[in-house]
Amino acid sequence: MKWRKACSVAGATVLGFTGLVAAGGRPAASATAASAVSAVSAVSAVTSDNGLSIRPAMGWSSWSFVRRWPDEAKMRAQADALVSSGLAAKGYVYVNLDDFYQRCDSNGFMVDDHGRWAVDPAKFPSGIKALADHVHAKGLKFGFYVTPGIARNAVLRNTPVEGTSYRAQDIADTSQTHKNYNCKNMYRLRHSHPGAQAFINSWANQMASWGVDYLKIDGVDATTIADVEAWDRALRQTGRPINFALSNNLPIAQAATWRRLANSWRTQGDVECYCGPGPNGSGFPLTNWARISGRFGSAANWQPHAGPGGWNDLDSLQIGNGDQIGINADQRRSHMTLWAMAATPLLLGSDLTALTPTDLAMLTNDRLIAVNQDGVAAQRIVSSGVNQVWRKREANGDYVIALFNTGTSGDSTVGVTWSQAGFGGPAQVTNLWSGASEGTVASSYSATLRPGETRLIRARPASATPRHEAENATISQGVVESNHAGYSGTGFVNGDNVVGSYVEFAVRESGPRTLTIRYANGTTAGRPMSLTVNGAAVGSALPFGSTGAWTSWADATAPITLAAGTNTIRLTGTTATGGPNLDRITLS
Repeated sequence: MKWRKACSVAGATVLGFTGLVAAGGRPAASATAASAVSAVSAVSAVTSDNGLSIRPAMGWSSWSFVRRWPDEAKMRAQADALVSSGLAAKGYVYVNLDDFYQRCDSNGFMVDDHGRWAVDPAKFPSGIKALADHVHAKGLKFGFYVTPGIARNAVLRNTPVEGTSYRAQDIADTSQTHKNYNCKNMYRLRHSHPGAQAFINSWANQMASWGVDYLKIDGVDATTIADVEAWDRALRQTGRPINFALSNNLPIAQAATWRRLANSWRTQGDVECYCGPGPNGSGFPLTNWARISGRFGSAANWQPHAGPGGWNDLDSLQIGNGDQIGINADQRRSHMTLWAMAATPLLLGSDLTALTPTDLAMLTNDRLIAVNQDGVAAQRIVSSGVNQVWRKREANGDYVIALFNTGTSGDSTVGVTWSQAGFGGPAQVTNLWSGASEGTVASSYSATLRPGETRLIRARPASATPRHEAENATISQGVVESNHAGYSGTGFVNGDNVVGSYVEFAVRESGPRTLTIRYANGTTAGRPMSLTVNGAAVGSALPFGSTGAWTSWADATAPITLAAGTNTIRLTGTTATGGPNLDRITLS
């Protein structure tokens, strides 16, 4: 039965693209990137519907370089460098404070009067809000860190839960502890007790009052689902848009759960090698090729679970400081290529105050950023020894294809046929790292690559019909779902059962066209929708008759004429039953 409540974000039932950007999306990286990235205005029903991370987050995190010694001055310096380097203008907007900002004693984390971790005043004398204010003044967003549970010191002091009559000893399960990487001594919460949710709410409210825009909750595993659910509820009730990230090495068996609750989830352990000369392996090098190349397998396994609103997180991007990072230039380009193809968050781990020109050029390459931000996680289609090929199809009909030699010695010739990539040739090919055209290629592509080298291309089939997925359109009174098989792209639009629910596509074509609408109607009655182009009605309502089942898809066509430039094509439900499920439109 096609009936459910209207999706809402921040009290609104219309999920427009502008609103989602304001709630935590990123600005277009550039005119080049923007042209390759379609606006997304709704989130899959199986994805967190908090309206955030419609595209993968971009920014910087303190853990890789700053490691266990964050302080106010270092965080401000990195935020300043994010702007002065030009990275912020390209979309890298999050400045995330990771672990080791807290105070500890022999019993673990020291706490405030309501049992929440106390910030170390020696490291952050002005407090977290002042730091967040500095970040915000730069036009950036501020991220924070926590792990599940309640601190032992809170239980020993039996601190009150803010705004309630409950106390720490009412809500703590002192027979079990949580994973924690710093002060340890974190008891599990008794989530059956209402005070447990109230405690998490008070912590989230404190973070919101400080100006937190992104929260990483670490130490998550299959036993902490109740904790993740509690934090999800807590962040929502603050009324502040807070991007919710889970870490680390989460089990894939619970992928649907992570996708329902969060905006990203770490698919493996740390990318850092902990092989530097400093304490606990800190300092350069930050990583090595084994840590990067070991991500290919998990990226392939987790690929089906990524999409707008929820992303597979391969961990920090270790690019910025040249070879001292621990991988050479070829390997760094492969590193960024995989992260772009996988549509994983681009959270830098390097020292932004010492960026090299070579690495800055990598990080600000508009074509690579556009591949990361296109809202599609690539599939691996070739894995043979050191040779790998990945592909994704973008909404405009282009195919982005990455070839890799993942070995550490010896050149290797890596090839792919267009049929393997999913289309028939010929195709116009562009090298995305250099921007150079490689002309028309008939039916296959190959490159001889150095060890650790990559080739990333965009292939535009000569006979391609542009396809516009409904999930990438502007949606009013409806949601994106993926619970009925047979759709293309990452899902389909299920409009609300009301008069006036609509899906609006923005297309850049001109002249007479045949509009083909792919839809499903599992009821026995028609679900008519009106069609307008640039606000003008086109003919009478399209009937969208029964297709027999919600998994049976059919095409409806209509002749239309498009003007030069950007056109809007809107399909609007005309009855109380709304329209059918809409998969995509094509224009021929």
